[in-house]
Amino acid sequence: MVYRVGIDIGGTFTDFALLKGSEVVLYKNLSTPEDRSLGVMSGLEKLAQMEGLPMDEFMAQCDAIVHGTTVADNTLIEMNGAVTGLITTEGFRDEMEYRRGYKENVWDVRLQPPRQITPRRRRLTVPERILHDGSIHKPLDEAAVRECCRRLQKQNVESVAISLLFSFVNPAHEQRVAQIVAEEMPGVHISCSHQVLPRSPEYDRTSTTVVNAYIGPRVTSYLERLVTRVREAGYRNQLMVMQASGGVMTREYIENSPVRVLASGPAGGVIGSAYAGVAKGHENLLCVDMGGTSYDISMVLGGAAPAVAGWNIHHRYLVGVPMVQVETLGAGGGSICHVNQGEIEVGPASAGSEPGPICYGRGGTRPTITDALLMLGILSDTSEFAGGSFALTRDGVAEAFQAIGDEMGYSAEDAAFDCWRMVNANMSQGVRRITAGKGIDPADMCMLAYGGNGPAFAAIQAEDLGINRVLVPKASPTFSALGTLVADPTIDEERSYLVSADSVDIGKLKSLWAELAERAHRYFTNAGFTAAQVTAKYQLNMRYPGQNWALTFNVRVSEGLGDLAFVDGEIGRRGIEIFNRYHMQEYGHIREDEVPEIAGVRLATSVVTPSPTVGHGFNAPARLARVARTRRANLGQGYREVDIVHGADLEPGHEVKGPAIIEETFTTIVVYPGWQALVDDAGDYELVRTAGPVVAAGGS
Repeated sequence: MVYRVGIDIGGTFTDFALLKGSEVVLYKNLSTPEDRSLGVMSGLEKLAQMEGLPMDEFMAQCDAIVHGTTVADNTLIEMNGAVTGLITTEGFRDEMEYRRGYKENVWDVRLQPPRQITPRRRRLTVPERILHDGSIHKPLDEAAVRECCRRLQKQNVESVAISLLFSFVNPAHEQRVAQIVAEEMPGVHISCSHQVLPRSPEYDRTSTTVVNAYIGPRVTSYLERLVTRVREAGYRNQLMVMQASGGVMTREYIENSPVRVLASGPAGGVIGSAYAGVAKGHENLLCVDMGGTSYDISMVLGGAAPAVAGWNIHHRYLVGVPMVQVETLGAGGGSICHVNQGEIEVGPASAGSEPGPICYGRGGTRPTITDALLMLGILSDTSEFAGGSFALTRDGVAEAFQAIGDEMGYSAEDAAFDCWRMVNANMSQGVRRITAGKGIDPADMCMLAYGGNGPAFAAIQAEDLGINRVLVPKASPTFSALGTLVADPTIDEERSYLVSADSVDIGKLKSLWAELAERAHRYFTNAGFTAAQVTAKYQLNMRYPGQNWALTFNVRVSEGLGDLAFVDGEIGRRGIEIFNRYHMQEYGHIREDEVPEIAGVRLATSVVTPSPTVGHGFNAPARLARVARTRRANLGQGYREVDIVHGADLEPGHEVKGPAIIEETFTTIVVYPGWQALVDDAGDYELVRTAGPVVAAGGS
């Protein structure tokens, strides 16, 4: 048997999806914040036991282990990255603080800027200047570079970011600075902007390089530990790592640019959503992922979730590498409920996995949304939780919510219900804000819900947003892990080239694409793929003169690497035609009297690998599902006896009419009043609205 394993590490749980032939096996265990590779290894050992194999035999039969990680995100959230210094061009010391004057909330006069990764004492400058055409205006002062190294050493700097003006056109000075830093500061981690993000504008490049330097040591050391452990356990192939772009690539590639794994966990879920949605006939999806710590919102339009390179703000820092667009709210099962000046608030602080919600019985004392679900009867302390890995307890839960109720003037059950209402409102408002910003009406979309907690809230959120159909994959509790198995090995890089589209240097254009193709060929070869297996998308970044942002589009899509015959004297004209068409689609107008300019070239390469099969259709005869028992629960209309259905008992064609609760192995699907759940031919769920708004406020 040949296995493929997808892994996604969340703040609370580490999720596993094991693909063997056409069958998918799911598993979850608690994350291990002190060393997340330990949670990965314990999960792999459990999968081996489930397959009845010794660990070494199981690992030897693994064709691929694909890994999405939150190490980079957690480093920025917790601000515990490397002590980082910045060496930049004289006169540009403070651009990291100017941030283009950007402020996330223009209405909050008290909003503080993000904590500086490189405070001013660790931002040093050197005399040098390269002009926009690559010519050297002022030679590099090497003595000044060595003095910078001595000053950074005195501050115990562990990682150095190097970002000099126009290094993306001519990297000579930046390369020499890196050589001197390596000589003067042996063992220090070095990030050069011409390697991390070789394009303009200046702030984007510097910010991305600084973030790369800050998270780099933690990401690389974690991956080294994990690779060592899986190799010792018997794994013989390359460890593949999920990227924010929605593709995967080898650990060696990621180590050169660790910033590419930011938001890689949520990206896996989006890629999986696009794959499943298209298979089931839904190309426009609102994807919602509610886990233990966060609530991630993304959209699939036209069956695709394109990676956008540009103004990507993550954890209040700009990161310019290609990223699938995912917005994150601090709303998960572990989000802490509290009262602030007479108002109930939920999150963004989370109990995580240590100590976790009170009902985990691991020492938690602050009430969370998971505790509220237990109080409301949506979860039960008599049912298996997280695949039976541990049982929930009611000890201390009611008392914690009574403390909230005492402040608000009502009962513990009413307090839990209000916390449920509040987190619902937060998530629905988050969806409205994001869709409205893109001019999209969520009512025109199908919702796809996943994550351990997503299916418990999906239908009530859909009702609030005017959505009438919700997809809940059987694999929803580990959907981001499954998404890593859908993602293809991908390399997406670009180079800057500023020129009017009617004055293109064909030789220059060919050399840039050839450089990118050579890099892709090297990494794909190291990963065991041939050039013939690679699909290459040769792209241009273009804009009108004076525009800050460029549009990216394909000029050529080919199988294999290296054929640049399409780069001829007509490429400028073809580029202008394609750009104007895209500009009209995106912005509704074109500038007929202006010649667009090329801002850079981009090459997106990928290899197709085996993916899980996604079934669809409703061909089985429809019939009502058997009710296992009832339970006192509040699904928005006060407490009443609600039908409980075991997911293991359901087969294609089964229908579950609300109000009801479906208990799956790793998640709970709530069928709210006015909704019904249908099981399709693949065993996945489709929640369909059968009545108008019926959920009303109500506690006990």
